[in-house]
Amino acid sequence: MAKIIAICNQKGGTGKTTTTLSLASYLAIENKRTLLIDLDPQSNATSGIGINKHSVTSSIYNVLHGYVTLESVVVPTQIDNLSLAPSNLDLTGAEVELVNVMSREYRLKKSMENMLVPYDFVLIDCPPSLGLLTVNALTAADSVIIPIQCEYYALEGLSQLMNTVNLIKENLNNRLAIEGVLLTMADFRTNLTKEVIEEVNRFFGDKVYKTIIPRSIKLSEAPGFGKPILLYDKNSIGAFAYQNLAKEVLGIFTQPLENKEVVMEEEQHGKEIR
Repeated sequence: MAKIIAICNQKGGTGKTTTTLSLASYLAIENKRTLLIDLDPQSNATSGIGINKHSVTSSIYNVLHGYVTLESVVVPTQIDNLSLAPSNLDLTGAEVELVNVMSREYRLKKSMENMLVPYDFVLIDCPPSLGLLTVNALTAADSVIIPIQCEYYALEGLSQLMNTVNLIKENLNNRLAIEGVLLTMADFRTNLTKEVIEEVNRFFGDKVYKTIIPRSIKLSEAPGFGKPILLYDKNSIGAFAYQNLAKEVLGIFTQPLENKEVVMEEEQHGKEIR
């Protein structure tokens, strides 16, 4: 049975899609058969892995409506062991169109029940909202990863997200658990990053991953080239961080990043563009 993980935070700009793409990529190269489901109408995970979202004719939208099976929309990617169920702009109207459909919260879960291809992991990239699409993801998932950026108001809105998770666990999916909390966009040169790390650890305790994702120019550039960080610059500090995260998810010991390594890469990039 595949382990199904939703990557979710209703707040935008937390590195959610970057995390989904990068984690899926590194799980795949650890020989884990991985399916990435793009459940975000912005389709950034689809384009970020090198697929033109405007050319997608059959997507997760068609699956949610029951027109096609999930397996029929799955496409291969540039990375062995990694497949994608793509999204396109049609998904924008799904929440309104499904509102009166019976068992609307279970549409994604039901589509996954009869998958013939065995996956080790299924990662779901959720939209930055707590609407019906996110509810479908959390109802289908075994657990949820919450990315939190190391910036002001980092914990803003998280109580609402936790309330949603608890409501779904009580009413729709009693197995749903917090897989982990991931700190992203960390700038180790600032006191703010240190304060946010301390605050998030106080709030979530041992649910916080030891891996912290640094603010990285390379991570920001990669989607523009239609490549996950593994293919865009596998030697960057951002790539190393997400490789660590994948190993941590798999329960493999990792060597933590040194703050000075992150600072050195960012400073070197600054010199290159000056």
